[in-house]
Amino acid sequence: MPKRGRTGREGDLLEPSQVHRIRAVLSLGGVPHGDLPDGVQQVRLRLLERTAAGREAPRDLGAWTAVVASNLAADWHRARSRQDRLRTRLEALAPAGDGMEGGQEARLLSLTVAAGLDALPDAQRQVLILRFYADLSVPRIAEALDIPEGTVKSRLHKAARAMRARLHVDEVV
Repeated sequence: MPKRGRTGREGDLLEPSQVHRIRAVLSLGGVPHGDLPDGVQQVRLRLLERTAAGREAPRDLGAWTAVVASNLAADWHRARSRQDRLRTRLEALAPAGDGMEGGQEARLLSLTVAAGLDALPDAQRQVLILRFYADLSVPRIAEALDIPEGTVKSRLHKAARAMRARLHVDEVV
């Protein structure tokens, strides 16, 4: 029985050689070995999103996946840099004395916000971070994610509501 529109292993859109190439590009881009499977999944997801949106398949799937993998590696480095800068800022906000009440409150708030972000669905966390940490406007987020502005606003609203509830449950705010 023919595999309609499928390649590689049954149900996989990528050939094993393409997966190997994606892993190589990610690895050469500095992505840690433990994050490589997630990177391959992100490439698959982008291919599926492209297909679901009705756009035609890339002419050269191997080249397209290599470019996407390269972009993911760059994104990984940008995210790591943002995390390092955020950590530095949080450490600078912490007072010098360990026994100070304000420092413990700031640490508690930081940990609660981080836990709240981790608990959000990926789509909500993504728009919340792009809006409030990367300081992008709603139209810029919509353009970057290739989704309608209304979807961005809806995800932002749901994410903010979930974060607010989390902060109240943990009695931080």
